[in-house]
Amino acid sequence: MKVGLKADGIAAVSHPGHVLFEPWMVETGQGGFFRVYTPFWKAVRDRDPGAALPPPARIPPPLAWPASDRLDEWRLGAAMDRGADIVAQHVCVGEAAAAARLDAFIDSAVDAYKAERDRPDLPATSRLSENLTYGEISPRRVWAAGRAAMERGARGAEHFLKELVWRDFAWHLIHHTPQITSSNWRPAWDGFPWTTEDALVWKQGRTGVPMVDAGMRELYITGSMHNRLRMLVASYLTKHMLVHWKVGMDWFADCLIDWDPASNAMGWQWTAGSGPDAAPYFRIYNPDLQAEKFDPNGAYRRRFLAGFDGSTDPDAMAFFEAAPRSWGLRPDSPYPQTPIVGLADGRARALEAYQAHVAAHQTA
Repeated sequence: MKVGLKADGIAAVSHPGHVLFEPWMVETGQGGFFRVYTPFWKAVRDRDPGAALPPPARIPPPLAWPASDRLDEWRLGAAMDRGADIVAQHVCVGEAAAAARLDAFIDSAVDAYKAERDRPDLPATSRLSENLTYGEISPRRVWAAGRAAMERGARGAEHFLKELVWRDFAWHLIHHTPQITSSNWRPAWDGFPWTTEDALVWKQGRTGVPMVDAGMRELYITGSMHNRLRMLVASYLTKHMLVHWKVGMDWFADCLIDWDPASNAMGWQWTAGSGPDAAPYFRIYNPDLQAEKFDPNGAYRRRFLAGFDGSTDPDAMAFFEAAPRSWGLRPDSPYPQTPIVGLADGRARALEAYQAHVAAHQTA
């Protein structure tokens, strides 16, 4: 596009904005790209990404506006059917709302961020991923606010900046290794016996594991999911259920209002064990133990999982209004009394599959 504009004598200038540091701006000592996060963080933590550009003072209109469709005629939310009205109650749209969200986080939550960020029952995170996805706030503005908080002594500020840089790391990887969205980043995982079944009970939040099911229902009710829960539901799908990470990645892409192709792909492969800087395959989260640690009073599960501790929370009940009619789920639908895959049995099966896969590669 720039080439065409310049050929017509029109000045065209690109301004970086979606990430803090462009992928070609960060290199290892050998001139390649970073494949592990911690060295990447160390390489950029003391860099100044520059300030966010100010808004334009004036955008001159054209002499004549071209003919245009009415946006409501596109029916962009039609595929969501009745679920659109449920999710709409949880979105935070626009530049002003994003700025207010950042200010509120810095004022009230950044100090405790490192200690409380894994607690889905607490308002401990910034929730800015939605706004960053749509360009409603600049990552440079977020960085500047976090950096200022760190310099003021906010205990959780540096960890918050690390999470912002983790987002950059994902985009650098997708730039240098675009296959991360479609195939195992580590070729050694090719041939691992994942199934590609639909995993409908997982999508419906009916695995019989309350913490997993609460996360899946939060996704369908709000269009988002707490990051700790993203790891838990991904681990349960890929390890306990032995379903391919692409099934989960695609479902998140369908449902997340903060969907980010780079972070989504890297997150799923990280949890599955097949990606860069991945969690070891034997790190198989136990959702019950995670619930005891991060939802100790059950508040998160009661909010999103109808029937848990007798919950009839409005958000939990909204799931049955948002869920597709074809699922046939109603508030009085019985919740599974036993997990579809037991936690101990699923862990043992996953480790056995992994060990067999490693042995096959060693003898090949």
